[in-house]
Amino acid sequence: MAKSDALFKQMQEAVAKDGKTLVKKVKGIYQFIIKGGNNWIVDLKNGTGKVEQGKAKKANCTITISDADFVALADGKLNPQQAFMSGKIKLKGNMALAMKLQSVIDAAKK
Repeated sequence: MAKSDALFKQMQEAVAKDGKTLVKKVKGIYQFIIKGGNNWIVDLKNGTGKVEQGKAKKANCTITISDADFVALADGKLNPQQAFMSGKIKLKGNMALAMKLQSVIDAAKK
């Protein structure tokens, strides 16, 4: 199991608990492509939100990152801007939505 899977499980719990608030705050669908891990959809656009494995039909923001870098990013050991500039994170789609990602990760850590 990829290390990032545990983070997505935490996100699932956070969305199950506080999805309505997160949907109001984010209003978008993320597609995560984790190299060395799984693909995940974080839907914070519809209903009370959901987090599940798979490929989104229509994501607003697609993030490609390695399993280790995603874990480091979530732990605060990797600066998101530096990671983007150095090519560790690849973004496609809505950049403003990517900026809201930290609030989603923080919600998962509560």
